[in-house]
Amino acid sequence: MIEDRKAGEGYANQLSARLFGKQSAYLPHREPVNIRPVGEMVRALCGLDDGEWTEYAFSREPLNGRFNKAERHKLMQQAIDCGRQIAEECISQYGASGPLTIAKALGLNVDYPRQPQDGGRVLFAEFCPPGDINIFMDAIDKAHELLSEPGVREALGAIHIPDVLLAHELFHYMEDIRAKEIWTKTYKIELWGIGPLRNRSKIVVLSEIAAMAFCKRLNDLPYSPYVMDAFLVYGYSADNATRLYLEMMTFADKTPGTSTTPKEGREPM
Repeated sequence: MIEDRKAGEGYANQLSARLFGKQSAYLPHREPVNIRPVGEMVRALCGLDDGEWTEYAFSREPLNGRFNKAERHKLMQQAIDCGRQIAEECISQYGASGPLTIAKALGLNVDYPRQPQDGGRVLFAEFCPPGDINIFMDAIDKAHELLSEPGVREALGAIHIPDVLLAHELFHYMEDIRAKEIWTKTYKIELWGIGPLRNRSKIVVLSEIAAMAFCKRLNDLPYSPYVMDAFLVYGYSADNATRLYLEMMTFADKTPGTSTTPKEGREPM
């Protein structure tokens, strides 16, 4: 477990706090890691419950050190409840017809470009205020190729990957238009106080956790969309995805499965 965690830490620190987010185009030299098959990875990650993602989620939070384990779990559940509530409101108003239908009903412009204009990063999807969402097809195509790998479809089920990405970004739109009232934007902690002066801060990761819960409910997924972090990265680098998987499993206090060597033709980034 300790060796696995060390293997995952270097790359994990390169990841953005955003789900499906901005992968660094340059990664420093790291010790080699034994590649896990993508089917093994997603099967193990799909078996984690929402609470077991807490430590991984908060590892992306700049203020993480201010919370103990019990506080992180409490905030995790509150953020999940927030995301689910917004999803239920959307379903009640627009029906369970999927994220794209809801996005169109809200007047959003959903586009599917090949890649971001900034070629120096790997990006899976993005919300651009006030009303644009981009789903990048390069990532989608690579993910679709992985669906034929042994064990992947069995683990992920009848998933529509563009809708998973879209739902996550759709929640960020909902946050944007409800910024003055939604819990993920209004909840703050006090960093310091001197007399009448108070410095209070938002907790960035709460938005991401809530977006996960929103996405999970809207797509009727039986597992956390956090699985997509490692799965989508695998399309670009089996090495980096394995490092991320090892970190996820360690944060969940789980032992990763048996390792293997990379398949011919899939080289680490």
